[in-house]
Amino acid sequence: MNAPLPPAAAQPAAILDRLLPALRAVLPPHAMLWHDEDTRPYECDGLTAYRERPLMVVLPETEAQVQGVLQACHALGVPVVARGAGTGLSGGAMPNRLGVTLSLAKFNRILAVDPASRTARVQCGVRNLAISEAAAPYGLYYAPDPSSQIACTIGGNVAENSGGVHCLKYGLTVHNVLRVRGYTAEGEPVEFGSEALDAPGYDLLAVLVGSEGMLAVTTEVTVKLVPKPQLARCIMASFDDVRKAGDAVAAVIAAGIIPAGLEMMDKPMTAAVEDFVHAGYDLTAEAILLCESDGTPEEVEEEIGRMSEVLRAAGATAIAVSRDETERLKFWSGRKNAFPASGRISPDYMCMDSTIPRKRLADILLAIQEMERKYGLRCANVFHAGDGNLHPLILFDANDPDQLHRCELFGADILETSVAMGGTVTGEHGVGVEKLNSMCVQFSPAEREQMFGVKRAFDAAGLLNPGKVIPTLQRCAEYGKMLVRGNRLPHPELERF
Repeated sequence: MNAPLPPAAAQPAAILDRLLPALRAVLPPHAMLWHDEDTRPYECDGLTAYRERPLMVVLPETEAQVQGVLQACHALGVPVVARGAGTGLSGGAMPNRLGVTLSLAKFNRILAVDPASRTARVQCGVRNLAISEAAAPYGLYYAPDPSSQIACTIGGNVAENSGGVHCLKYGLTVHNVLRVRGYTAEGEPVEFGSEALDAPGYDLLAVLVGSEGMLAVTTEVTVKLVPKPQLARCIMASFDDVRKAGDAVAAVIAAGIIPAGLEMMDKPMTAAVEDFVHAGYDLTAEAILLCESDGTPEEVEEEIGRMSEVLRAAGATAIAVSRDETERLKFWSGRKNAFPASGRISPDYMCMDSTIPRKRLADILLAIQEMERKYGLRCANVFHAGDGNLHPLILFDANDPDQLHRCELFGADILETSVAMGGTVTGEHGVGVEKLNSMCVQFSPAEREQMFGVKRAFDAAGLLNPGKVIPTLQRCAEYGKMLVRGNRLPHPELERF
C-alpha cells in the first residue's frame, strides 16, 4: 500500500504523479480524466457562483472500482468528492483542487421493482423521475419530486434529503428511503437501514440522509413506492397582498387540511415563469398559491371544496380549479420551471433555501423586499409554502465582483433573518459551500464540534467532501469580519470573534 503524501509533496503535480499509477490499477483508461479541458465541466454544480477544477475525475462502472478508488485515495490522503448529476444548488459537489471527483453517473440501473412490497432497488445514479416511470406499470410512483427530478439522481437526493412540491403530504427523501448501501472513506462496504420495518442498532440511516457526501459514498438505494392517486386536482388562488397569501397558507393547515402540494410564488416570479411556459398565471396578483388535492374522486371533491372556502375567507381575489389532468399539469409547469425561467431574466441567480414557521411567511417576504432595496438587487420568490421552505432567487451578474459580494451579503441576511424568525438556514438544498458561513450563526462552537465528532466517527482522516457543511472557528471569524466590511453588524453569535 502506498504511503500517504507528506505535506511538502501536497502539490497538484506531485499528487497526480502518485495518484495516476494507483488508480490505473483499479480503473480502465477511459474512466480517468485529468487534463484541464476534460475536468472543466466538473468545476461546479448548479451553484455556478463558486468554481474549482478537480485534480482528477474518475467515472467507475462497478462497485469494485468505487471501492478501489476510495482505498487508493485514502492510502494517499487524497480528498474525494462524490458527484451525481450536478444539479445541487449549494455547491455540495464543488471539487477539491487537490482531490478526486468521483462521478457516479454510470450507476444508472434500476435493479428491481417489487410491487408486492411497494419498493424499488436502484443504483445511485438513477434519475428521480425514472423511478416513477419504472413503477408506473404497477400503479405506483416515488413521491419526492424535486423540480429537477427529470435530471437529479437518487444518490444526490439522499445526500441532500431532497423534497419537492409534494413533500408536505408525502415527506422528504428521509421518509421515503428504506435502505442505503455504499462505502466509507476507507473503502469499507457499509449498509444503513433495512428493507424490514426497522433495523437493529442506532438509526444511522437518518444520519446518512442529508449528510452531503461527508460520511459515505452511496451506491445503491431502496426506496418506498406509493399508489398513484385515482385523481388529482389543483387550485390556483390569487392574492392582492403577500400577507394575505401567507396567512392563507397557515389557515389551510389550521383547518386540518394537508394538501398534496401547497406552493407559493410572488409577482416577480409569476411574471418570469408565465413568459417562459404560459401556465395561465394571474399576472396582476401580488402572490399566487397552488394547492393540490389527491385521492379518490370523492375525497378530492370534498377537500377542494374545503380548501376553496378557506382561501376565499383568507382574502383570495380569484380561484381557478384544474378541470382535467392537462390543466393540472399546466398549473404545475410554471412552478416546476421557476429556476430555468429565472435564468432567462438574469445572467446568474443564487437560490437560497431557508425554512421558517408558516406563520412568518409574510414577514420574511416583506423583509426580503426591504433587502432588495438595501443591496440593490432583484429577488424572485418561490417556495414550498406548506412547510415554510423558502427559495428566494437573488438575481445578479457573477462577472461583476461587486454584485457577487452584494449577493452574498443579501443571501446571508435572508438566512440570518430566517433563523431569527425561528427557522433554519437550509431545508432541502444542503449547506455545501453556499451556507457554510451561516452555520456560524445558527450553531454554537460546541454544537459544531459535535457535528465534527460525527464526521470523524465515519471519516477520521476528513477526506470525504472536506471543507464543506461544518465551518471551523477560523471560518466563522472570517465571516464576522466580512460582515463588518460590508457595513453590517455581525450576528451576536459572531461577536466572540
